[in-house]
Amino acid sequence: MGNLNEGKALPLHKLELDPRIIPNRIHAIVYSCGVLALLYHHFVRLRDAPSLSSFFIFLTMLVADIILAFMWAMNQGFRWRPVRRQEFPENLPSVISESEFPKLDVFICTADPYKEPPIDVVNTALSVMAFDYPAEKISVYVSDDGGSELTLFAFMEAAKFARHWLPFCKKNKIEDRCPEAYFGSNALCPSPDLKDIYESMRDKLEGVVEKGQVSKELLKNNHEQQLFRHWKTGFTRQDHPTIIQVLLDSKKDMDVTGSYLPNLVYFSREKSRTTSHNFKAGALNALTPRRALCFLVDPNKENTSNSNLAFVQFPQRFRQIDKNDIYGCEHKRLYQINPAGMDGLAGPAYVGSGCFFQRRAFYGPPSASFQTEADESERYTDIASASVLQLAHEVASCTYEQGTSWGTKIGLRYGSLSEDLHTSYWMQIEGWKTVFCNPVRPAFLGDAPITLNDALSQNKRWCIGQLEVGFCKHNPLAFGTKHISLPMAFAYAYYSYWSLWSIPILSYGLLPQFTLLGHFPLFPKVLDPWFYLYAYLTLGAYAQDLVDFIIARGGTIQRWWSDQRIWMMRGASSFLFALLQFSLSQIGISGFGFNVTSKVVDNDQSKRHKQGMFEFGVPSPLFVPPATIAVINLATFIIGLGTALRVGCFSEMFVQIFISGYVVVNSLPLYEAMLLRNDKGKMHIKTKMMALCLACVVIAVSLKV
Repeated sequence: MGNLNEGKALPLHKLELDPRIIPNRIHAIVYSCGVLALLYHHFVRLRDAPSLSSFFIFLTMLVADIILAFMWAMNQGFRWRPVRRQEFPENLPSVISESEFPKLDVFICTADPYKEPPIDVVNTALSVMAFDYPAEKISVYVSDDGGSELTLFAFMEAAKFARHWLPFCKKNKIEDRCPEAYFGSNALCPSPDLKDIYESMRDKLEGVVEKGQVSKELLKNNHEQQLFRHWKTGFTRQDHPTIIQVLLDSKKDMDVTGSYLPNLVYFSREKSRTTSHNFKAGALNALTPRRALCFLVDPNKENTSNSNLAFVQFPQRFRQIDKNDIYGCEHKRLYQINPAGMDGLAGPAYVGSGCFFQRRAFYGPPSASFQTEADESERYTDIASASVLQLAHEVASCTYEQGTSWGTKIGLRYGSLSEDLHTSYWMQIEGWKTVFCNPVRPAFLGDAPITLNDALSQNKRWCIGQLEVGFCKHNPLAFGTKHISLPMAFAYAYYSYWSLWSIPILSYGLLPQFTLLGHFPLFPKVLDPWFYLYAYLTLGAYAQDLVDFIIARGGTIQRWWSDQRIWMMRGASSFLFALLQFSLSQIGISGFGFNVTSKVVDNDQSKRHKQGMFEFGVPSPLFVPPATIAVINLATFIIGLGTALRVGCFSEMFVQIFISGYVVVNSLPLYEAMLLRNDKGKMHIKTKMMALCLACVVIAVSLKV
């Protein structure tokens, strides 16, 4: 690299092993012995089962514990060698000059202006355009899968605002370069006029969304009117031509100070009903690209070999999360804890956003030949030229990929709704490494769901995609273990089989309760030697999970409690429905598609969310199983506890009473929504009636059995 200082270059980053590695491995060995002992106990009980019904009950609990043991074992992949990294972007000048910075292509995807408000997507684009990075090297591409004129209009306005916003950020050394975040947190703005311009733009965009169309009065000249010629009779989201519009050209367009602006391109790929199609984050930290460069251009091969480094993954952070994160939308394990564990192996998985890729990682293994960026620059010198736009239209057509390696060997991998997990899995099989960068100051800020239905639906969609990876012929256990390390294969398997959690969660949420009503001891009595084994396995797993959560940045006991509670609810809803829908799809019954998670904020819902109140207002089928289980556990806890105290069998039934009581405590938000609340977020009458009816039927059957 040019501009190297004389002598040894200053370090760009450092890596440290997590001090929990040895304790984690010791605990894993001891815990494994406990799991084996538990399985032995299960087999002995099966052998000595007094009746056929008890045999099937013991068998179900054995299956549940085998799945728990399997998921625990897969989870050890994250705990085997976690690491911590620190970057030194201030040392970049000793390694590379700004003129040698690689070009940065930023892709922002949106699909529905009514679920993802254009002003939010605009904020995302403006924040990355304002990166502390050479403007002429930044290209922002807005991929509008919904083909909406509202989105194009929004970015026309964003291009105008960028002429003021970018020089303002540079002049005032603004760190929060997302306009909404900046103006929302700074009462004394150095430029009140700029705030007025932004608010005027926001009001205009919200107005066109409310009307559902862009009126001619908003289009100031013939050029702007021509941009909307595509939206005519016959244009639909599912059937429309390719639309590509260069809104800013870094070689021509300047800001108000005379400096060149980054490229800004809107495009919507061609859609046709006769052709199948393969289905954001705002930047908070202006130094984010420079932190990524600390790994991508590092000449010290001992730290990170940039010759086989595919991408640098940043954690996703979210706004709109209440104090205690009742829906677990922070996903601390997915975005912080697990990536740090994988980083000590071959690197984290791609999580869908907040990621800086080397372009050549999309074109095969590290050893594959790839056209250099310099060659590409000579070929495409003008982003708005007729030849470039013609080629772009060809690539965006719905028939371009047919008969090519796109989606199988090149680019993002198809075959899964979780294309992010699938893509990084294949990259690491091909020999690529990845890096996790977790700066103290958040790098990206996204929108989290503020309703329970949206949160559970989002998780269901993820789980279906992960199952598609887990049960393909190249799954992590059968195929991955031959090409990547065993801990890495375990980590990917853990992600791929998330939905299996539904089986033990349902088993422990129902069977101990049924047997409690029938006075049938399902677990060892208190003080029995086997009782201590159950206690150790339960407390050991929860304690380690709590420690991991608290040590992670921003972890609190209350948020951990919310996280384990929503995990149980997901098990009875998202995980269960994903497993059922995936199973049906395997026998030719298709029941799912890609649904965009709503980012629209309802004022009443937002107010309740900030108060930590669950949102059950819609009659969603996802609410029925958790509500049914909540009713069953409340009934069995009251009846079972009373009976045990009256008959004198509390010691024998203690574990079942405890499990039922634990579910009751975790179900308090459901009871409140079913019985006590009068606001619009209370549980819908249809959901309540269905849950009550199912619970009564199940309890009646269990009493007869």
